Amino acid sequence: MAESTTSPAATERAAGTETLTMAKALNAGLREALAGDDRVLLMGEDIGTLGGVFRVTEGLQAEFGTGRVLDTPLAEAGIVGTAIGLAMRGFRPVCEIQFDGFIYPGFDQITSQLAKQTFRHEGTQSFPVVIRVPYGGHIGAVEHHQESPEAYFAHTAGLRVMSPATSHDAYWMIQQAIASNDPVLFFEPKSRYWQKGEVDRGDAGEDSPHRARVVRTGTDVTLIGHGAMVSVLLQAAELAAEEGTSLEVVDLRSLSPIDYGPLLASARKTGRVVVAQEAPGNVSVGSEIAATIAEKTFYSLEAPVLRVSGYDTPFPPARIESYYLPDVDRVLEAVDRSLAY
Repeated sequence: MAESTTSPAATERAAGTETLTMAKALNAGLREALAGDDRVLLMGEDIGTLGGVFRVTEGLQAEFGTGRVLDTPLAEAGIVGTAIGLAMRGFRPVCEIQFDGFIYPGFDQITSQLAKQTFRHEGTQSFPVVIRVPYGGHIGAVEHHQESPEAYFAHTAGLRVMSPATSHDAYWMIQQAIASNDPVLFFEPKSRYWQKGEVDRGDAGEDSPHRARVVRTGTDVTLIGHGAMVSVLLQAAELAAEEGTSLEVVDLRSLSPIDYGPLLASARKTGRVVVAQEAPGNVSVGSEIAATIAEKTFYSLEAPVLRVSGYDTPFPPARIESYYLPDVDRVLEAVDRSLAY
């Protein structure tokens, strides 16, 4: 295959700062990846002509053709299995799972095959497959359309797991995921798809998508979250500041590996930590973070590490999702409990 080059149009697009929704930022990031490397392919249900149910891939098939942006059958196991074969032949496939709850038919291909292939080949073969997963609640959808299954994949050795919280991170992290030679599960908070944010196309910011980031400094309590929860934590911090409480907010960005450096430094500074997530709390990413912080910063803590999460039940019907999902009030209640110790 001929060596790919970046087109003048791609170079022009890559300059400057603009305001984009997360969906548009992801679209722009995918466009850059397609323009910059002929080996990159997009594949998924309704991603071509329709542009995806959330329009994240809108216009990409018209620009790059049906050979680069492929509509697939409704068969997640087949999508992922085909992507594994394409990766073995030198391609860099990017799969879209239409909704979070649809990933389970492909679970065996992801955890039994994709995650283990590099180890089976003793590192001689890379498997640069990205699986995009719109996840989480807040959109009033039906069953199987509002889940948070990230812990299954963060638990699985051999997979990287990322989740952007902003348009800027979405633009850059999707490109970094595609450039990785390891398989990546890329969890996109669907409730943030229509939220606008600044995107600096000339500055990726963090040199690695796996670095956690302090997005608000504070002194009293550390709040930790990822994806859609980051905006909830920032809202909580704003309200707490009105009452004289200073909250520090840390965006995980990566769920596997987890960058514990900023988390531990913040925990040692504030002495109090609240970890928040939309997923159920039992055996979760939040559980692992809480345990690790308690283990490594024990003598700096003034209170137990607390968790705020979805309840340990299946995701409820849309009309009562607000009772299930963590909100600002539940976060601030946990802050009050932490400060009461």
